[in-house]
Amino acid sequence: MSTPTRKHTALPKARILVEALPWLTRHHGRTVVIKFGGNAMVDEGLKAAFAQDVVFLRHAGLKPVVVHGGGPQISAALDKHGIVSEFKAGLRVTTEEAMDVVRMVLAGQVQRELVGLLNAHGPLAVGLTGEDAHTITATRHQPRIDGELVDIGRVGEITEIDTGAIEALLADGRIPVVSSIARSEDDGHVYNVNADTAAAALAAALGAETLMVLTDVEGLYEDWPNSDEVISRLTATQLEKLLPELSSGMVPKMEGCLYAVRNGVNTARVIDGRVQHSILLEIFTDEGIGTMVVPDDEPDTPGES
Repeated sequence: MSTPTRKHTALPKARILVEALPWLTRHHGRTVVIKFGGNAMVDEGLKAAFAQDVVFLRHAGLKPVVVHGGGPQISAALDKHGIVSEFKAGLRVTTEEAMDVVRMVLAGQVQRELVGLLNAHGPLAVGLTGEDAHTITATRHQPRIDGELVDIGRVGEITEIDTGAIEALLADGRIPVVSSIARSEDDGHVYNVNADTAAAALAAALGAETLMVLTDVEGLYEDWPNSDEVISRLTATQLEKLLPELSSGMVPKMEGCLYAVRNGVNTARVIDGRVQHSILLEIFTDEGIGTMVVPDDEPDTPGES
C-alpha cells in the first residue's frame, strides 16, 4: 500500500488548534469580562469580528461577559438633540436632559445592536443595564479640580455590585451584555458610569479569570511619544508607578486593570480593538497582543502570553 505524499492543506489549521489547547484547558469554565469600546464599536467589520470572538469563547467553554459604553454614539445623539457636550476632568458633564439621551443610546441603541450581532450565531446574548436587579449601584461622583469638588451632574461612582442576575445568565449558558448605567440608593436617580470602571468592578465581583479592555492603541507604550514599544507584561506595582505619567484616555483603563488584579482577577489586558479577532489572538496564541497586567509576585503559568 503506497504512502500518501500529497500535503494536507488543512494541517496548519490543526497546528493552530493544538497551540490553543493549553489556553483552552486553563480558561475552561472561567469567566472573562470584556470591555467593548473604541473603533471596534463603530467599524462594521470589527463589530462582526468581535461578536464572532465572543461567541467562540462561549463555545470553547469560557463564560464571556461584555460591558460597553458608547462615547461616540452618545456625542452624536446629544448633537442631534441640540445638547452641548462638555467635559471636565476627562468626564462628560451629564445634565438630567443629557442623561435621558445617554440612557436611550446605551440601552436602546448600542446594546441592542451588540445583542443582535451576538444572536446572529444563536440564542445567546441577553442585554441588561446596571439598573437591572441592582447589578450596579452608584452615588454621585464629584471630581476634584484644582482642589475644589466640581458637580458634573449625573456621573456615577460605583458603590456596590450585585452579580446575581449575571451569574444566573452565565449558568444558563447565556452571554450577558451590560450597559454602564447605574441607579443610586441615595437619591433614586440614574447615573452614567465610566464603562472601563464598570467592567473592572464586575470582573472583580465575578471572580473573573481575566479582564480584557479593547482600546484604539496597541497597548501601554513604554516611552510614548519617544518610542512605540509596547510593554507586554507588568505587575500591579509597576503599573501603579506609571499611572501619573499616562495620557488621560488611558487612565481609567489602566486604573481598572489595576483594581481588577488587586481584587482577585488573575490577569487584566489592554488590547488593540482595531485588530480583527484581537481577543482570540490574546487568549489563545503564544504571541498575544497588547499589555497584560498581573498581580505582584504572580508566577508564570502555562497558557499565559
